[in-house]
This record gives sequence, structure tokens and C-alpha cells, in this order.
Amino acid sequence: MQKAVVFDIGRVLFHWQLGALFEKLIDDQGELEWFLANVVTEEWHFEHDRGRALADMVPERIALFPQYEAHIRAYATRFNETVPGPVEGSHELVERLAAAGVPLFCLTNFGDEFFAAFRPTQPVFDHFEDIIVSGVEKVAKPDARIYEIVESRSGRSGDALFFTDDNAANIAAARARGWNAHLFTDAASLEAALVDAGLL
Repeated sequence: MQKAVVFDIGRVLFHWQLGALFEKLIDDQGELEWFLANVVTEEWHFEHDRGRALADMVPERIALFPQYEAHIRAYATRFNETVPGPVEGSHELVERLAAAGVPLFCLTNFGDEFFAAFRPTQPVFDHFEDIIVSGVEKVAKPDARIYEIVESRSGRSGDALFFTDDNAANIAAARARGWNAHLFTDAASLEAALVDAGLL
């Protein structure tokens, strides 16, 4: 069976930082840092990645931090602004792999509501046969179950899957299943790994 390449999305295909939105809303750098460390944090955001609904998360957070109600609502309505743009060189690799006929998949920790709004804005996703989204499946990397879902939906397992992700724990979980996994740092090193794997 032809080997497939599985891409993470955040910080592999697209830059992602909550601060990209909130630096527009909070002028004071010290306050911005406090807000990102205590109010709209990556840890809290990860609850949506795991499948928790914004309708539950947002009112609960506003109750804890009522002075930031407008900011917390902006998190829910302006999430695309936390994605400043594509990671340099990554989309070109997707284009080259697609042109070579390599089967492509995504495995992403991404809230279902946020991905539904983000996906239509990005034509690069048209190259992917399937996109496995943690918020839809209600299980997130590095839980083994989401890797099993990729195997089932792609019809591949073990070394028939080449995976790249920026998170070491997610890479370790993939390697534990026998996948060929590359810790993403930049497009140049990914390109070299894809060449070594015979995919480019």
C-alpha cells in the first residue's frame, strides 16, 4: 500500500498563537501576558480541542473573569485571528506531495466549532483525503484512540504512515504505534525527512 503523509495543522501548516488576537484588544504588555497566562490560556483552550462546547466554556469563564467578558467572547467569535498565516514552506511541501500523488491526511487538535469556521478559508485543505479533528472525535492527541481513528479512516497503519507534528508527546505516541514520525521544527528539515522516506 502506498505510504501516506499525515500533517498536524497548528504550528506545522499554520502559525497559531492566542496572542495574535488579544494583542489587538489589550495594549498593555504586562496585562496581555497576565491575561494569556490566566484567562484565555492554551490549557483552557485545549478543552475545546477535546470536544467541550464553547456554549459551556465561555459563560463559565466569564463568570470567573467578568471584567474580561468582551475578550472571552472575542475568543469564541474571532478565533481565526489567532492564526496569523501559513508556516513558511509547509504549504509548498503539501503541493509537491499532492502533485506526486502521495495520499495526504491531517490529524489535528482543533475544536470542532473553530475548525468549521477555519476550514473554508484555506484551500490547502482540498489536497487532503481526510482531516481527523480532535473536537469532532472528542479525543485529542496524544491519546492512542485518535491515532487508531487515523489508521481506520486511512486504511493504513505502522510504517505506512509518515506523521509530522510540532509536539514531542504527539510524536512519541505515533512512534509507539510504529508510525514513521518526524518532530516538526521547520519546512526544510521536514523536506529532508520526506526525501529520506522516499516521499519526495
